[in-house]
Amino acid sequence: MQIGSLDFSPSRWPTLVTLVVFGFLLSLGFWQLDRAEQKREIIKNYQVDKDGAVIRLDAGLKSAAGLEYQRATSVGRYDSAHQLLLDNRIHEGQAGYQVLTPFILRNSEVAVLVNRGWMPLGESRDQLPDLAVGEAQRTVLGRLKTPPEEVFMLGEEELRQRWPYRIQRIQFQALSDELQRTLLPVVLLLENEEPDGYLRDWQPLAGFGPERNVGYAVQWFGLAVALLIIYFTVNSRKVD
Repeated sequence: MQIGSLDFSPSRWPTLVTLVVFGFLLSLGFWQLDRAEQKREIIKNYQVDKDGAVIRLDAGLKSAAGLEYQRATSVGRYDSAHQLLLDNRIHEGQAGYQVLTPFILRNSEVAVLVNRGWMPLGESRDQLPDLAVGEAQRTVLGRLKTPPEEVFMLGEEELRQRWPYRIQRIQFQALSDELQRTLLPVVLLLENEEPDGYLRDWQPLAGFGPERNVGYAVQWFGLAVALLIIYFTVNSRKVD
């Protein structure tokens, strides 16, 4: 193929390889753009006016679909004897835990895990913190959060010895078995104004925001363009 003073004559296999790699790079770029849009939606949902709708949690909740960061309330009581410490939670460079307390819904044996916030590790991992909380009936208010399915773990979880248990990830079925009661498939992030909580600095995105995903998309698209330029350059020669 003659393009101006250049003869463009690519062979079959380099062309096929280039097309496959080019398509792969484009797919990565569009995937990052899609992730950015998903994160924008999460931020939008999180920033809904506090005077907006508040749902009432009930024992029949089977799915958390569409409830991410929805404000919710429930009536019941805390189970102070069976609390959990979500391990390896870092706040401003300091190691600590997030405190998860089962909240038993009124007139049922079903509970929802309430994340009461972050607390520092303390002097030693051998000394478990005092997580005392009253068990009188109350109403709690928070935002619903679905725990990530994949969590980086620093080794295997510790053997259970005494409450509160230290855990590295939230597995509802396993925890239901240990607590010997059904758990709703969501965690309730306790609102800052609610009593009996620890440090609560909830953020809609624990990692990075949509801007970084857009940056990654630009990089993948840039590599795709660079690949085409290299392909064209390598397979062209100047005609005298």
